[in-house]
Amino acid sequence: VQLQASGGGLVQAGGSLRLSCAASGKISGVNARGWYRQAPGKEREWVALIINNGITNYEDSVKGRFAISRDIAKNTWYLQMNSLKPEDTAVYFCYAKTNYDKLYWGQGTQVTVSS
Repeated sequence: VQLQASGGGLVQAGGSLRLSCAASGKISGVNARGWYRQAPGKEREWVALIINNGITNYEDSVKGRFAISRDIAKNTWYLQMNSLKPEDTAVYFCYAKTNYDKLYWGQGTQVTVSS
């Protein structure tokens, strides 16, 4: 199974982007889907997740600005990013986690926010 992330780009501060992550097939035992990001020179940091019952959680700096959602029929999840800031600039990676803590990763999509 492969995860394909898309939707990144260059946007001005205050703008919006919507990232998508499409899974190529069914992943058995998935209990969470989400996003990480990695800024230049920094470690990868967790951004958001949505678990199977629809409950979501966010890293503090993106709360109120980002929203994660999913389309089960399309096997796809999304990250709507509003009020973007230059510090949101990073490569964004989608992931899926199974009940056995196995992680599947997407290839990353670049988000650049200009000031």
